[in-house]
Amino acid sequence: MKKYSYIIIDDDAESILKTQTTASGFSELSFIASASNFQDGLDLVLEHKPALVFLEIEPKNLSSHLSLVFISELHRFFQQIPKIIVTTKQKDKAFDAIQYGVFDYLLKPIASSDLLKTILKLNKANLETQMAPFIEEPTSIVIDNANNVTIPQNIEKPLTICIKSYGDYRYLNAEDICYFQADNNSTDIYLNTGEMITAFKTLKHFESVLTYPFIRIHNSYVINRNYISRIHSGNSICYIKNSTKKIPFSKTYRANVEQIIADFAAGNYLEV
Repeated sequence: MKKYSYIIIDDDAESILKTQTTASGFSELSFIASASNFQDGLDLVLEHKPALVFLEIEPKNLSSHLSLVFISELHRFFQQIPKIIVTTKQKDKAFDAIQYGVFDYLLKPIASSDLLKTILKLNKANLETQMAPFIEEPTSIVIDNANNVTIPQNIEKPLTICIKSYGDYRYLNAEDICYFQADNNSTDIYLNTGEMITAFKTLKHFESVLTYPFIRIHNSYVINRNYISRIHSGNSICYIKNSTKKIPFSKTYRANVEQIIADFAAGNYLEV
């Protein structure tokens, strides 16, 4: 019988206990430890390399910095990250979680029947891996100005975006993109070189197919948070590195900006 070691990352001690109690009913699951915040959780995963991580993404205590960004952080250190099982009380983050490639999304308190289904899925996935040869696929998305879109399937490699228009293929490294700006039914893509490329897709489309580090902060802007040099909350403006560009953020997306600030503080960070 396959054994799965696991870690619980949740800022609610009662929820940790309930999850652990439910999991204890399955001999396949082996508890390692728990953590109540981003950094402690990361340290545990790096130290123990569990098979599974039960992750809360809508914490009661915002200072815990728990969110889907935790998954992106794991990709910095692992070629293959643990299976992530999101545990939360709301369904509204399910689509975002899928974009981050989570293995499962369970509502709290976790029911034994739901956890059983997750274990069966794990067993099936392991069996298929053993039986099938390993094929590594490149990471890319194609923004086809003439037809449709291919959504990225593997987020472990650097993302390439192809702007395709009637036989013309333009390849962009996602990490070189500073921000996207809406222009009616098209989107202008601004690179760190100062160059601008137009794609005939809406900004909402890009928002739906792109994940970390891209985040929407305004009806007209999706920004690469790696290029933010300054955030002025009073003026509701983000500044872009090595540029005079000032990008506004709106009240609708203020929570996203607050998440960016929290993400910066959760890293290797010194505030003076």
